[in-house]
Amino acid sequence: MNSPSNTKITLTGDLGSGKSAVSRILCARTGFEYISTGRIQRQLAQEMGLDTLEMNRRADTDPSIDQRIDGIFVDLGKDPNGYVVDSRMAWFFLPESFKVYLQANVHIAAARILSDPTRNSEQYTSLEEAVEKISARKQSENARFLKKYGADSTNLNNFDLVIDTAQRSPEQVADLILEVMKMKAEGVDFERFE
Repeated sequence: MNSPSNTKITLTGDLGSGKSAVSRILCARTGFEYISTGRIQRQLAQEMGLDTLEMNRRADTDPSIDQRIDGIFVDLGKDPNGYVVDSRMAWFFLPESFKVYLQANVHIAAARILSDPTRNSEQYTSLEEAVEKISARKQSENARFLKKYGADSTNLNNFDLVIDTAQRSPEQVADLILEVMKMKAEGVDFERFE
């Protein structure tokens, strides 16, 4: 797809919904640069000697954590280049972006996370523990973002496209995003919930 260089695609969604894999495919197909706040967050948690859930809980009382993570978006919105941004708050900080929410059943998401060797700061002893901690982390983040910014990530009307990734490959999800982006750019009606 030939995309305008000033396009930003923001991917928000459930933990383990495939945001990183889809982002990589979108970057390869568009030539856009990839920014992942999840990667930044995991790196910061590791530097602090914490798991990501504990770091999220600490962020409830330590505003410098969110400032470090969210601060990258202030200048990004002014940057004319194309980006694929994998972040739970990018849709809010980049309102002109094409905003996508990826959904995944928490058990499917937990299984994906457990099988991902790159998630060193998210190690669980069982599927049940993963489901519990993933759910707690999502709840903690959503509550913090709502309180701090008035941004409700659970309101799916904030997004241009909502995709359930449970039965779709990352390639299929990326294809759908690019197809709907093109439809939106051409003024064609499309289904927001896929």
